[in-house]
Amino acid sequence: MDSSLPRFIFFILIGLVKCSVDDQHHNSTRHYDYCVLGAGPAGLQMGHFLSKAKRDYIILERNSGPGSFFNKHRKLISINKIYTGRQNREFNLRHDWNSLLSDKPDLLFKRVSSEFYPPADTFPLYLSMYVKELGLRVQYGVDIGRIRAMQSATSRSYILTDQHGMDYKCSVLLVATGLWVPQEVEFVGSDLVEGYESISTNPEDYKNQFVLILGKGNSAFETAQNILGRASHVHMVSRSPVRLAWQTHYVGDLRAVNNELIDTYQLKSLDGLLEAQLEKIVIVKRKEKGSRRSGGKKHRNEKKGQLYVTLNKYIQNEKEKNSSDVTAEELPGYHIDNFSMRKPYDRVIRCLGFRFNYSIFDSSACPPNSANARGRLPALSPWYEGEDTPGLFVLGTAAHSRDYRSSAGGFIHGFRYTVRAVHRVLEHRYHSNRWPSTKLLTTQLQSWILKRIGEASGPYQMFEILGDIILLRGSHCEYVEEFPLQALPQFSSVSGHEVSKHGLIILVMQYGKKKIDYLGRGRAVTDWTKAWKSNFLHPVLYYYETLPTEEEMKLRPRGWPLPRPKAIHHMVEDFLAEWESPISHIQPLRRFLEHCVQTDLRAFYAESCFRFSLIHRKPPLFCRQGYLKQQGVTHNSLLRQYSLGTGLMPTEQDADPSETDNAFSKYLAQAEASMSSGLKLDF
Repeated sequence: MDSSLPRFIFFILIGLVKCSVDDQHHNSTRHYDYCVLGAGPAGLQMGHFLSKAKRDYIILERNSGPGSFFNKHRKLISINKIYTGRQNREFNLRHDWNSLLSDKPDLLFKRVSSEFYPPADTFPLYLSMYVKELGLRVQYGVDIGRIRAMQSATSRSYILTDQHGMDYKCSVLLVATGLWVPQEVEFVGSDLVEGYESISTNPEDYKNQFVLILGKGNSAFETAQNILGRASHVHMVSRSPVRLAWQTHYVGDLRAVNNELIDTYQLKSLDGLLEAQLEKIVIVKRKEKGSRRSGGKKHRNEKKGQLYVTLNKYIQNEKEKNSSDVTAEELPGYHIDNFSMRKPYDRVIRCLGFRFNYSIFDSSACPPNSANARGRLPALSPWYEGEDTPGLFVLGTAAHSRDYRSSAGGFIHGFRYTVRAVHRVLEHRYHSNRWPSTKLLTTQLQSWILKRIGEASGPYQMFEILGDIILLRGSHCEYVEEFPLQALPQFSSVSGHEVSKHGLIILVMQYGKKKIDYLGRGRAVTDWTKAWKSNFLHPVLYYYETLPTEEEMKLRPRGWPLPRPKAIHHMVEDFLAEWESPISHIQPLRRFLEHCVQTDLRAFYAESCFRFSLIHRKPPLFCRQGYLKQQGVTHNSLLRQYSLGTGLMPTEQDADPSETDNAFSKYLAQAEASMSSGLKLDF
């Protein structure tokens, strides 16, 4: 046998292995038009819209199931109001804060829980049901560790690399990873602090313990409430006082479901709230040897390993100190004998919330930090595209920088609508599909607005952020729903719709801007002539002759969602949130719309239209678009008989029609309304 044969075979095998590796590497890149990173509620919501539009997409999730973040919580603070007295699906979503949007009327969260504040572990069950019933394309166990951008001469794409070295290339990247990296504050002794993400949720583990919680948000109060019946003392400290959601109208502030500790604090039952800059505190273990407290001996109930809180200004040679090397003179009790946190703590727990995970992005693909939320969130355009990262959009809680502390975009009942808005942006940009709109006759506009005000959930939840845009076209108009208000200067390029010379009306839901006692007397306005003073959520309509510019948006009055318009109309707040009263709501709205479109928008019976047609060169618009086109209310003897019997129409024997008019005028005067349209008809 030739001695060179084994060597030849060996080189052949090496070549085959190399070719196999090269082929495997070549095939390790998977291509998609859309990559959705994260199978939480925002990622799955976008998955539904992409699936419905039959787009090429994939949802990548690092865990073994959807919504894994919710396994760390005990109870949801999003309400699950099943019974509203209404069968209207759209209206009911105003009070269902957990369901995602879909075309299936029964694919709602109430199928997994009927509790008003459901257990958090029911939400992953709902998301799994959502994935299964909609057939969404989700790939689990894919932990993306690196994201980089690739720029060619004609396009930009993103490469995502997972833990196995597999690459996913996509034209558009939709980041829906949420906020899961714990927010931390660096101070001496921070290594002795436990994190919310890893602490025990068993209240028995805190039995008779003295506990200090860093933070006063919902996660902090949720933790406090869980251990309140077992811990001996629970203290909470943060830089700011507690902000209550019912006072601020921001659902991210402290919710009533979590605020039992406020009772025990105010009623002096061993618990308390404190304010301090966390960067200036120090957590220490006091030395056993020679330990003396100022003013006396070591307390009998002090236990080994307990933690003390002091201030960095009392620490001598701070750079040389470690967290367990402190003397009695360095404790605040030595300087201030009634220092609030002078007693030792068994545990210190950090509950400071979470931040966006920037670590997976390299410099070519990383969106910058937003100035909002102390840099915890990425900076985004008004249509939720990363600044300086075209083709990369951020969805869900991580996109909350656009409405931080001002609306509900950081929560499911808010971002399910902003995700839909992003999808509409994508459809127009990449597939030339204009933002959906409804074409209406101008005479139908008032009814359509009242319908939207009465049931629409998007503007109701994303108040002051998403609004309905009404494009006036003379005898007709186009109604564009739920457009991001801050993108108005780019409306035409983002939506595909043009604004005509007739101008536009914008419908927004908003709260009053005056700080009041929301439980005090006089908190609500009922007089429609003072609707602009409304404090609670109410509809506001803005009329512009042209689109607001970017400069006008920047210079808008403080607290306003939009710049000063040509005309503005507030619909007075309503206790029942039903803006349908004839005098207080409907008639003032009609008068405003008539001012904007410069025509009479009243509705008329066919008999009246017939008379107008005989004596006017140009009958009212309602008659021109209805009666004269053989539409409208037809003559009916029973209807006429009913109208006469109830006094809705005068009889032929009525002596003086002016008396009826005068009586009606007096009725309207008492209601401070006007019966005259103030607009002339052409003769």
